[in-house]
Amino acid sequence: MPTPAQRPELILANNWKDYELLDTGNGMKQERWGAYTLVRPDPQIIWPRRNGDVWEKWDGFYHRSDTGGGKWEFRRPLPDHWKISYGSLAFKIHPTSFKHTGLFPEQAVNWDWFSQKIRTAKAAGREINVLNLFGYTGAATCAAAAAGASVCHVDAAEGMVKWCKENAALSGLSAAPIRFITDDCLKFVRREIKRGRHYDAIIMDPPTYGRGSSGEMWKLEDHLWELLQECQKLLSDQPLFFLINAYTARLSPTVVDNLLTELFRQGGGRITCGEVGLPVKCDGKTLPCGIYGRWEK
Repeated sequence: MPTPAQRPELILANNWKDYELLDTGNGMKQERWGAYTLVRPDPQIIWPRRNGDVWEKWDGFYHRSDTGGGKWEFRRPLPDHWKISYGSLAFKIHPTSFKHTGLFPEQAVNWDWFSQKIRTAKAAGREINVLNLFGYTGAATCAAAAAGASVCHVDAAEGMVKWCKENAALSGLSAAPIRFITDDCLKFVRREIKRGRHYDAIIMDPPTYGRGSSGEMWKLEDHLWELLQECQKLLSDQPLFFLINAYTARLSPTVVDNLLTELFRQGGGRITCGEVGLPVKCDGKTLPCGIYGRWEK
């Protein structure tokens, strides 16, 4: 039986140089992404802004539509995309039509954590294979590969897998042992079980809702436990870690703790669950940016 988390733990991604969360309030956040400042909506920000209702000094502002979606307003011409760095890693930033930029900077605190675990295992003579499910644009994939792991990156969206390849190239990892797979994650995991493959670590960032590459419907509450059980069959005899990230209010850190405790009931190890967040520069607040659950030997 693993040691359960005693209480939710908040961890902050506070080692960025190319990114800053400058200000928050009235449902919006102001961020510096390299040389450019963007203002975007965030449903967690229900507190007022200290500096008034008018947002100044921005290059791009995402206006939410009352009918759904939204659009960007730019005060000056911005490039279609640009690059920001985190240590040796580099990422393509592109303001998309659905407000995202292609990167979740709060996840840097998880990259640091598992990168150290991979490097330590490598120093002890182990070769580490990592499976990254719902891998999005591949920041975690690049971090794991830069730490010395072989990585299998899986996402149902072909465009996201292509973006991951671009991030790998920007990070000097074009020749790194990364497999890029466009597929439904649950179906891929089941095929890997049949193929007899094993992984020393698994990272996953499951959405609340989604569709696979062939239109398969994914619903978090209905399919997460099933996926976790299948993933457990892929773990090697000496698993290093298992990391779950989630951005939905439908899960709490305690729920993730319970899931991991049940999953590793016979495996021992240690579980840590809590929130990931970003420090707000102007007033020292913390913006919660989702939850995480870590199992480690």
